[in-house]
Amino acid sequence: DDPFDKPPCRGCSSYLSEPYVKCAECGPPPFLLCLQCFTRGFEYKKHQSDHTYEIMTSDFPVLDPNWTAQEEMSLLEAVMDCGFGNWQDVANQMCTKSKEECEKHYMKHFINNPLFASTLLNLKQAEEVQHTETAIPFHPADDPPRPTFDSLLSRDMAGYMPARADFVEEFDNYAEWDLRDIDFVEDDSDILHALKIAVVDIYHSRLKERQRRKKIIRDHGLINLRKFQILERRYPKEVQDLYETMRRFARILGPVEHDKFIESHALEFELRREIKRLQEYRAAGITNFCSARTYDHLKKSRDEERLKRTMLSEVLQYIQDSSACQQWLSRQADIDSGLTPTVPVPSTTGRRSAPPLNLTGLPGTEKLNEKEKELCQMVRLVPGAYLEYKAALVNECNKQGGLRLAQARALIKIDVNKTRKIYDFLIREGYITKA
Repeated sequence: DDPFDKPPCRGCSSYLSEPYVKCAECGPPPFLLCLQCFTRGFEYKKHQSDHTYEIMTSDFPVLDPNWTAQEEMSLLEAVMDCGFGNWQDVANQMCTKSKEECEKHYMKHFINNPLFASTLLNLKQAEEVQHTETAIPFHPADDPPRPTFDSLLSRDMAGYMPARADFVEEFDNYAEWDLRDIDFVEDDSDILHALKIAVVDIYHSRLKERQRRKKIIRDHGLINLRKFQILERRYPKEVQDLYETMRRFARILGPVEHDKFIESHALEFELRREIKRLQEYRAAGITNFCSARTYDHLKKSRDEERLKRTMLSEVLQYIQDSSACQQWLSRQADIDSGLTPTVPVPSTTGRRSAPPLNLTGLPGTEKLNEKEKELCQMVRLVPGAYLEYKAALVNECNKQGGLRLAQARALIKIDVNKTRKIYDFLIREGYITKA
């Protein structure tokens, strides 16, 4: 028996050995005394010698009449130290039982005991129930995403690799460089030794920060970004804005508390909207929900009728100018399709100039920079055609070592004014050079 595993006596501070005495009235923490201090009537602060007490001993059977509780604990410690199946070593460490007795008792009461099996099953089921009551967790049973390096998903996840529970680049990625030249030697001065210890402490704090960031990602379910975004879209637009603003404080509250916080604000938003609707009914003199349904139906009809009158007035304004009417119809078509309507640019010469081209939804727009988008809008050239013309002019310039405007006009068969603008733009941006 290791005496250092026992708590010390409160009287003489010696390590306790069984049997010893525990005060039944003092504590917590438990007030423990050895037999010598107990017989002397030791008293300390609130503890008095006439308090009721308990005699602490493990010299009693638990599972088998021939095995005491102390021997049961010694058997479990020996199996843990020597390994399951090394019964001779287990018996040598126990010193009170033979090899056969240790094996028979352990197999009967700790392996094949149905009581223990049912208890373990109940503990496992209780643990599973406890784990299901979480907010947006990442369960180890889920197959984590494995984004390729430098992909869009990898950038959205800040380079986190869930399958390895690690980042492509760690927080403070070069923190280990501060330790590469540190070597503790005996002839170091006290100041130098303290400096080296401080550097190691700083490195240790950086490691703790790395683990903290990984824990935040796991706890809040951020590694499955798509599932996280789907859960976020279930809220109204106003709550989504709040969700985005308060996301930085999620690390302070924790996953469950943060989700409760957002849910409470979503509920508050719904209540405010319903209160506003009821106030509108009250102002209109409505006192029951049947009248409210009729009121909503009539209000919708009035709004549609008002919108039709507004559109009719606009048509009457543009009906005399065919060009303006065509632009108005085009703008209404963009609105109906969900696109941003284009605004015509007035001309200083008195003639109506064509409005800029709306690039929304056109293929190849995502490949253009802002200046190229502006060029395509003003020239009214679709992005796919512009990219083809650009590639042709750049290739010809590389072959010839330069390019003239006449060669560009012969290469791309479009309006000469558009060709001139494209040619000047490519030279100005450095894509081609003038011959």
